[in-house]
Amino acid sequence: MGEDDPTVPLLKSASAKGATAVSRTANLFSDWWLWELAEACTSIFAVLINSVVSLLSAIGKLCIVSAVSSAINQAKWLWYRQGSSRPLQDLQLFNDAGGGPWGAVQLIHLAFLGAIVVVLVNFFDPFLQQALFYESRSVPSDNVPTIVRSQVYAARSEEGLPLPSLVDLSMKAAVYNGVFNIQNNADNGVSHTCSTGHCSWQNFSSLAVCSRCVNITSSLEKHCTQGKCDWLGLPNGPILSGSGGQINSSVTNISSELHGIEPSVLRFSSLVSNNVSDSDRALAFECSMFYCVGKFAAFVTDGTVDQRMLGSWRNDSARYNNTSDLVLRPPVGFTNQTNRTTTFKVSQIAAAAINSFMTSMFTGSGGVNNSGSVFSSDIMQALYDTSNLTQRIDNLATSMTNNIRGQDDHVSGPAYGIAWKKETYLHVRWAWFAFPASLVLISAIFLLGTIFETSYRDVLVWKSSDLALLFHGRGLNLSSPSERPVNKLSSMNTRAKNVKAELLETPEGGWKLTQDEE
Repeated sequence: MGEDDPTVPLLKSASAKGATAVSRTANLFSDWWLWELAEACTSIFAVLINSVVSLLSAIGKLCIVSAVSSAINQAKWLWYRQGSSRPLQDLQLFNDAGGGPWGAVQLIHLAFLGAIVVVLVNFFDPFLQQALFYESRSVPSDNVPTIVRSQVYAARSEEGLPLPSLVDLSMKAAVYNGVFNIQNNADNGVSHTCSTGHCSWQNFSSLAVCSRCVNITSSLEKHCTQGKCDWLGLPNGPILSGSGGQINSSVTNISSELHGIEPSVLRFSSLVSNNVSDSDRALAFECSMFYCVGKFAAFVTDGTVDQRMLGSWRNDSARYNNTSDLVLRPPVGFTNQTNRTTTFKVSQIAAAAINSFMTSMFTGSGGVNNSGSVFSSDIMQALYDTSNLTQRIDNLATSMTNNIRGQDDHVSGPAYGIAWKKETYLHVRWAWFAFPASLVLISAIFLLGTIFETSYRDVLVWKSSDLALLFHGRGLNLSSPSERPVNKLSSMNTRAKNVKAELLETPEGGWKLTQDEE
């Protein structure tokens, strides 16, 4: 159709004014596909940039619907341009499809892709919102946490003076705490700093107390008559006699499994039975406690510290004696302290004091019978009542280690770790983008296909304009044939600004949109 085609009835209008730069730009939106392409690009932007999910989802959905609606409305002109007449009802179907999902369902057989997009776009929001998920993770903070470690143990008084033959009160408290702590959680007592409540230390070394216990019940000797025993004993060790429940503990050297370990702290045996007359209820253990170099890892979770000894190193050739310090020199690779000396030392005075104290504490006896209970010390009562002697001695060693590490030896310095803080981040679950991205792709294909088909069939870009029907419809009798034809949508918009119309009832009882005559 040319601009001067006289066969097209037109609305009566004033002549068009000269086009300005603004009007020419506006004409690009109405006469071509600039607006629809911009909307399609914006919908892609909404899928890829998800910082504000709800807002971008709404923008993306709006742009998809707007672009596809324009393409569907343009499709109706293609529909009537296919060389054969079509039912006039199809015109209404196209208009309804551009306005909502129900109309799109009715149009599926006419404009399949566009109708599918209009229906499925209602599920755009849920999928896009599921694509983003806020999670938290732990990241290092600027604060540096510390945990105590020690390379030297030389017990001193509160005035800083050496204690010639006494164990300092803090070590005594550590011994009692280790034996009496029925939860066996001496690990929680280590001194540390952690400002965030979540910290970690990996592979640091410290002077420590280690322990090893072996079950020597098989070495038990007994005197029994008719299945009832009145005497139980260990070779060169503790004995039980009489009846009732009893415990006896003393310094020994029985098990061959412990012969290779220098007992620099203590070596003792404990024989216990809750009924001496029944030898099957008797248990005997021998334990060795010794100084070692421990390799530790520690963690603080919600303010609660938990540490583990990953390994230990001992020097059995460094014998404990009354004339020299106990020196431990583990391999550099074990200590993991490249910037510090690898020598660990227990002073002769401190070692002698602890050995004397521990010997007195773990030598004793006691028992329970119908007359009551008597124990030589609280330590004996605690060992009698424990259900797991090995675990209790391990807890004692840990408690003593914490005390050694907590004393300021002016040499060691703490171990430094990492303080963790919580950071919230946006996790993208890309699988949930499949549906929105597919919808954008389908709408883009439909839009580009409509643009191509419009150009290929030489159909004017009228989209959803009602003016096209008024300017170019047949048999509407709303314009005069003498008017110049107007084909472009922008030209129709310009011409229509100066035309007034009114919906009037006809004498026959119908209704007609009529032009006001001026």
